[in-house]
This record gives sequence, C-alpha cells and structure tokens, in this order.
Amino acid sequence: MELYAINTGNLKLDGGAMFGVVPKVMWNKLYPADENNQCNWSMRCLLAVDGDRKILIDCGIGNKQDEKFFANLYLNGDDNLHTSLAKAGYTTDDITDVVLTHLHFDHCGGAVQNKADKSGYDLTFKNATYWIGKAHWELANKPNAREKASFLKENFVPLMEAGKVKFIEVDTTLFPGFKVKIFNGHTVGQVIPHIEYKGRTVVYMADLMPASVHIPLAYIISYDTQPLVSLSEKESFLNEALANDYILFFEHDIYNECCDLQQTEKGIRPKNYFDLAVL
Repeated sequence: MELYAINTGNLKLDGGAMFGVVPKVMWNKLYPADENNQCNWSMRCLLAVDGDRKILIDCGIGNKQDEKFFANLYLNGDDNLHTSLAKAGYTTDDITDVVLTHLHFDHCGGAVQNKADKSGYDLTFKNATYWIGKAHWELANKPNAREKASFLKENFVPLMEAGKVKFIEVDTTLFPGFKVKIFNGHTVGQVIPHIEYKGRTVVYMADLMPASVHIPLAYIISYDTQPLVSLSEKESFLNEALANDYILFFEHDIYNECCDLQQTEKGIRPKNYFDLAVL
C-alpha cells in the first residue's frame, strides 16, 4: 500500500462556525482568522494505491457551481485535483474506487464535472466505483433544513444515475488493509477510513475532526448536527487512537497534514506533526 496526499485547493470559512462555543480569544491564537473572521482551510484528499486498485478518499469542491457560489468561499491556493493526481503519477481515469466520507459540497463536488458544452454532467472518475454511507445517502436526498445548503444534488445524483454507487451500511473492511467506520455527530452516516500503512493505522479524519486544533473535546464545529454525539464519538475515538498509536490525517488543516497523539494533563493532545511522505 502506498499513500499520497492529494491537495485540491483551499477555502475560507467563518472562524466562529469552525470553533463553535470556544471563544475567539482562545482559538484565534491557534488558527488565526483574517480581518473578516475567515479562516483558511485545506481540502486535502488521500490516494491509496494497492496494486491495481487506486482508492481516492474525497475529491474536493470541484468547479461546477457559479461565480456567486464560489465567491462566498474565497477559494485559493495553487493545487487542484488533477495536478495533484499527476504529481503522484496518476490521472482521474486510473482511479478504481472513490470513498466519499460524506456528501457536503467541499468533500464530493469533484466527483462530477460539467460536460465540455455545459449540456449536462460527466463523472470525473469514469472507471471508478463510488462508496457512500447508505444512511447518509438517504439524508442527502431528503435533507433537513439545516444541512440542505450543503447538499448539491448535481454533485452526487449523476453517480447513481450512472449505476456507479455502492453503499456502506456498517463498519466494515472494504479492501485488504482498508476499513471504514461510521460516525454520526457531524452528519448522519459519515464514513471514516482506517488504513493499514507501514505498520501503523492512518485515519482519514474528514469532519470528525477537521484539523489538529479540533482534538480538544470542547472544540466542536458549529456545522455538526449533533454536537453531543460528536463529543462522545471524539472521546471514544481519541482513546482508541491513543491506545493504538494511530496517525491522524487531516482533510482541512492547512498547517498540519498529520499528527499522532499523547496523553497530557489537559487530556489527549497532538504529539508530533508530520507529513505522510516522511514515514
């Protein structure tokens, strides 16, 4: 198994929304906001290559939406999905499987692209199977009012229409050395991959903990639909991760790609920060 970080660019989100009840005077020292209270966040995907199987976890925001939509997100950075795949030595046609942690637009928008003549949509990864949590799929197609704006049906309905979707219903092993577990605090049915890599377990954190600054239990983002469930899930996961020396791989942390954990007087905290490439 080989793993490659696939950077697809950055976006800005309101700092208050990303840190919930934690006061700005505390979080701003750790993850600074700009003059508009916006913090910059990566959209870092992960490619797992195991022989002929090439598995991409999440795929960024894509480029289908209009200028007004993107203007609110302040997209920035020099990376995109295609150039990052090329740096790893692959193209979108090489991808055999796409695991979508959930269907919020910044995680799945890159799965579908506009046709050249803008007459409809094509699948970005035409040779891939798309793996999605079943409960989450049902939510995305009949969303609650709070999450509705995060689910853009052009990002995922074409996947089903093409017959390319397979559902994940329970914690399971999808491929050798590649397990998935379901978490419900951020959104119902979020899928979190656990990958065996060089004698360690690498966990793709998605929005279970978007960045290393979200490791303290109180740091729960306001986008989480069930914050008390998030609290319980985080505590259980962190204890498991510490006990098993997991590597946490962060999708949205623009400063730190990975960390491992240590027990401190204040609770479980990051121990070492590093990139996967150094392993």
